[in-house]
Amino acid sequence: MEIKGKTILITGGAAGIGLEATKQFLANGAKVIITGRNQARLDAAKKTYPAIIAIKSDVANANDAQSLFDKIKELGGIDILYNNAGVMSSPANLGIADAKHFESAENEININYLGVIRLTNLFMEMLKSRNESAVINTSSVLSYVPFNLAPTYSASKAAIRFYTVSLRDHLTILNSKVKVFELLPPVVATSMTEALETKAIAPEKLINALILGIKKNKFTIRVGDTKLVYLINRIAPKIAYILVNGAQNAKLLK
Repeated sequence: MEIKGKTILITGGAAGIGLEATKQFLANGAKVIITGRNQARLDAAKKTYPAIIAIKSDVANANDAQSLFDKIKELGGIDILYNNAGVMSSPANLGIADAKHFESAENEININYLGVIRLTNLFMEMLKSRNESAVINTSSVLSYVPFNLAPTYSASKAAIRFYTVSLRDHLTILNSKVKVFELLPPVVATSMTEALETKAIAPEKLINALILGIKKNKFTIRVGDTKLVYLINRIAPKIAYILVNGAQNAKLLK
């Protein structure tokens, strides 16, 4: 798929993976629109990359999403929708009678999963009208094997993976020109993962792989340790589980 000359909307585009994607899509000749909930981060991204358009919006809010769509339609529309926005709650929300823990889980599902469906539905007809267009969804290595300390996050990413595969097949059956890419990162060095005691790859390496995958029309893009976990999980799921969660959890599998 050609990137140069395309207009892309990146959700969560003002920090972490999204900001790196903003940088690299610009470098590849794309026009970039970013959105996010934090105005200060949007302003900082705009200052760093003056060519972008930054729009404050919350993908979990239906009114915000509709307003975002209307503004982008006025700007001439997009060719690529990159559903990148995501949150991970801490601590683990398992079996705790505390409303805050439930609200955290609800927030993860609303942003990581339902927000993706909402924006994809809103922009699909626009994307179908383009000569070449795409949806990019970010799932995770945790869509294959759950991480004990992030149960709802893991569940939301598994949901995204299944949704992405289904969307791709659905559009293929309809002979649609819209391409559907899935990016499956391992742990990436961002503010969201800085508390995790595990190795992490740089956002630059992740987005390099994404850009290459798009150019080669590689629809499932597994990066770094995701490749290893994917293969091991197919052969020995218990080992893959220990690899993700640590050997101390081996007793849970006996």
